[in-house]
Amino acid sequence: MNDEYWKAIVLSDEAYDGKFYYGVVTTGIFCRPSCKSRVPVKTNVKVFENSVQAQSEKFRPCKRCKPDGGRMPIEEWVSQMASVIESRYAEDLTLGKLADIFHGSPYHLQRTFKRIQGVSPSEYLLRTRIAKAKQLLASTDLSMMDIALSVGIANTSHFSTQFLRRTGMTPTQYRNAERALVGQ
Repeated sequence: MNDEYWKAIVLSDEAYDGKFYYGVVTTGIFCRPSCKSRVPVKTNVKVFENSVQAQSEKFRPCKRCKPDGGRMPIEEWVSQMASVIESRYAEDLTLGKLADIFHGSPYHLQRTFKRIQGVSPSEYLLRTRIAKAKQLLASTDLSMMDIALSVGIANTSHFSTQFLRRTGMTPTQYRNAERALVGQ
């Protein structure tokens, strides 16, 4: 990518709209140069001559700047959010970070996700973390602290409380019950 295009992206320069599009490899989203989203890391940017080229390389249109008027169906947008949560559950995924990744406002993201999935993004994240913790409890000898950290919960006490709330048993009780089932 040349310096002129990079400067257009950084400055959200409308004069370059229609001259090129850029995609962010880490999010799979493409935008117009004038998009007001957060400036991406330069090494993660890929430049396209047109929106068709970006879509042919599996980039999806930004919901904020709507390049060429392209819009993604809401269900697909929410499905992609759920996929990001499922693959990046160990990270500190806040509503604000998800909104940045998916180029939407936190309020709109929250409302839309809840309408389609039936739960908020934070509840979906916690459920994903608990499901991953169950897998680790059943299949490893990792300590509770190591499991909590590996699923993105930094506080072991908080992990145990949330696990108990959602499963009806402590992590240790769950591990013992799983081992008893396997031992039969």
